[in-house]
Amino acid sequence: MYSEKVMRLLKAAGASEGDMAKVTKGSETFEGLVMPRAEGDANCLVLKLKSGYNIGIDCSGKVDMKLVKKGEAKKAHASGSAPVSKGSLSILGCGGTISSKVEYTTGAVYPSMSESELLAAVPELSSFGKLSARTLFSILSEDLTTDYWKIMAREAEKDIKAGAEGIILTHGTDTLHYSAAALSFMLRTPVPVVFVGSQRSSDRGSSDNVVNLVCAAAAAKSDIAEVSVCMHANSSDDTCSLHRGTRVRKMHTSRRDAFRSVNASPLAQINYKTRKLEHIDSAYSKRGSHKLEVDDKMNSNAALIYTYPGITPKFISSLSNFDGIVFAGTGLGHVPTNAMNNKLATSILPEVKSLIQSGIPVVMAPQTIYGRINMNVYTAGRLLKEAGVIGNGCDWLPEVALVKLMWVLGHTKKMEEVRKLMLENRAGELSARSPTEPDYFE
Repeated sequence: MYSEKVMRLLKAAGASEGDMAKVTKGSETFEGLVMPRAEGDANCLVLKLKSGYNIGIDCSGKVDMKLVKKGEAKKAHASGSAPVSKGSLSILGCGGTISSKVEYTTGAVYPSMSESELLAAVPELSSFGKLSARTLFSILSEDLTTDYWKIMAREAEKDIKAGAEGIILTHGTDTLHYSAAALSFMLRTPVPVVFVGSQRSSDRGSSDNVVNLVCAAAAAKSDIAEVSVCMHANSSDDTCSLHRGTRVRKMHTSRRDAFRSVNASPLAQINYKTRKLEHIDSAYSKRGSHKLEVDDKMNSNAALIYTYPGITPKFISSLSNFDGIVFAGTGLGHVPTNAMNNKLATSILPEVKSLIQSGIPVVMAPQTIYGRINMNVYTAGRLLKEAGVIGNGCDWLPEVALVKLMWVLGHTKKMEEVRKLMLENRAGELSARSPTEPDYFE
């Protein structure tokens, strides 16, 4: 709770949490929503400004407050606890920074907010109609496993069957692209399924959670019935990009616009203020074009290995306990083969061949991120292709290739069937042509 002084200030103005208030201290006046108190100084009143940022106002001195408008935060909170119904948006909490607070004693961020609390903190979501929300699990995204992906898919399925118009999954950003890829392979959906996260926790002044959540809700109401990721499009708070779940990657440790579509254009951009969605890629699955189908068979016993100068044959031999391997290869898709028989060089080609001959599929993805594999150009690539490495011509991301291999291995371990399924474009993870000008960070 706020301090007794702040509570008297609120009472005198006839304001409470969720109301719009104007607060004047000295020569400065601020207008915004009165937010619930976070941990810390009880005399610090928190307002959410129209920009979406939070500001703390020290009320220990002289402060004036006026009520501007009664809010609807309590309505949003109530709707957050309602069951899924026809036409509602379903928000499923999967942990991460977007549903986290700052623990002010240590400064650490931890998952703590329930989804109904999140709705109360973002009353703008009530403008999208009926909402339902529940927490599936509170977890930091680096701790997720394939079992959690299955829970996400099945819970989304449950809510779609109950009549949800769209699904929003709040998720930590560090492995958000892995989960989005997993659900892209597991789920055929007649409605939008949108992953969303934030780079800053919800009670930080610079949090991007409001803009991202509101834009994700607009995406979930759209006609783009695919698994997608909605995050900041730039450093401003005006636009979010909607990325296909198999084409997106976190490209920066801390920027709010960290996510980029790779080897593809975003599906759409969403204006935060108008809630309008502008299509960029017209080749998407439209609402109602697929029947609901969940296929969540996964084999997590696969590895993603980044090749590097000096990688040893002994290390490659140690991978024989895996059911499948993805190499993030250098350049056009290479690992050391010592094709020129240099005295000081080492080849891991015999060990790669041994893995394949023992029935372990080996897949190649580009370490460069942008571009596609071409094992026809250099001798090293041709030797790997001849050995049976899968992936020539593919432009998938290393993480997507790994998740797809897990999904494929959940269905078969027969080498030729694995090869066939890996090279089929199931969820937009492969394309015949790549953009000529990748969208690099400036």
